[in-house]
Amino acid sequence: MPRTNYITWTALALMTVSSVASLRPAPTMAVYGLACVFLYVLPAIVFLVPTALVSAELASGWSGGVYRWVTEGISPNMGFAAAWHQFAMTIFYYPTLLSFVASTLAYVINPELASNGVFTAVVIIVVYWAGVLLALRGGIGVIAKLASSGVLVGTLIPGALLVILGIVFLLQGNPSAAPMTGSHLFPAWTGIASVVLIVSNFGAYSGMEMNAVHVNQLKDPGRQFPRSMFLAVVLVLVILILPPLAISWVVPSEQISLTAGVMQAFSVVFGHFGMGWLVPLVGLAIVIASLAGFMTWLSGPSKSLLLVAKDGGYLPPYFQKTNKVGVQQNILVVQGWVTTLLALLFALVPAVSNAYWIFMTITTSVYLLVYLWLFIAAYRLRKIAPDHPRGYRAPALPLLCGVGFIASIAAIGISFVPPSQFGSGSPWLFVGIVGGGILLLGLIIPAALIALRKPNWRTAEDATEEPA
Repeated sequence: MPRTNYITWTALALMTVSSVASLRPAPTMAVYGLACVFLYVLPAIVFLVPTALVSAELASGWSGGVYRWVTEGISPNMGFAAAWHQFAMTIFYYPTLLSFVASTLAYVINPELASNGVFTAVVIIVVYWAGVLLALRGGIGVIAKLASSGVLVGTLIPGALLVILGIVFLLQGNPSAAPMTGSHLFPAWTGIASVVLIVSNFGAYSGMEMNAVHVNQLKDPGRQFPRSMFLAVVLVLVILILPPLAISWVVPSEQISLTAGVMQAFSVVFGHFGMGWLVPLVGLAIVIASLAGFMTWLSGPSKSLLLVAKDGGYLPPYFQKTNKVGVQQNILVVQGWVTTLLALLFALVPAVSNAYWIFMTITTSVYLLVYLWLFIAAYRLRKIAPDHPRGYRAPALPLLCGVGFIASIAAIGISFVPPSQFGSGSPWLFVGIVGGGILLLGLIIPAALIALRKPNWRTAEDATEEPA
């Protein structure tokens, strides 16, 4: 039996923050000035808070993460579908996250490398396989330590420095580059574009429930997991809201580069205070934070899929193999070959890179399906298992589930609106591509795996082991 590596509730909170929040979107949201507060707070109220509170209740009563919750609340087949939907998102997420690592690293070494496809591909491949080796050797313990240090070094400290310098900028008597009056709290209404802008931020909070799969690594899950979720919610909001505000104080919106991203913003802010020498150091720190987020995502969804494979026999025994510290080695290796192939395609075939955002739209929508099943399961478990021991009970759970469910539906619906990258292409073609992709990843593949599973694939005795 794999040994259990306990982690603290604060470490789990930082793992959650690492998987959800980063400084990456700060320049994009800084363009909206004070309105970025509204653009993050509203989705937090209708999506982040319901997800966090409902996940806290479910994790305090049932171990195993989304798969176990949906299995108990709906059915085993739907539990597998939820675990698959959570895992499927990572297929295209890893190359995206690691390409950001490559571009940030290039900014530190040689900015011209940022547009070099070969450099980006090499970084994606090397970092992914290095992450797999690290996970295989250390298990959840090393991932928790990396996530905690990564969030601190690469997100909280640079973000705090950015905010402090922004405040100093204002205290020096400089006017804010963006208006900070009450009339600018809400973004300008531009019809469907405004709706897309607001709802798209629901996706910024995806992943809050992901690390519930590690609840058994807490010494007192019933008390510690809710506490961990509440701390994570506060830190996520602080990280996503305050740095964009600080950037908007110093850098006029027309000068904010959405392509150069967060490093350009740091360069401008630090340059104003004659601290340009800090830019490369911050770049390295942000790389560390991104790597920590990558390791957290590498562990969560694949661990959930392992539990499905063992408990329900939904995957062949090959994918159920773990190493001596209980890490799902074959799942990670197979996914690594897919990631390697995608990285090579991005480097060698420009058309693939141009269409990549369509794939991300599809996988993000598939991931949002997880929340539909999560809210349904939580509501049903209150009905069918009201006396089941829970370390925490979410207040007004039916209301939370209803609001969260509607918010998830809205976010999925918005994914069918063609973005500016689609240019003059037919909107119906876009709807067909996105709809077909969601149908394939969200329905056809999990349905096929359910239909093809065999009784001898199930290893229920292994499923009772504590994950490492």
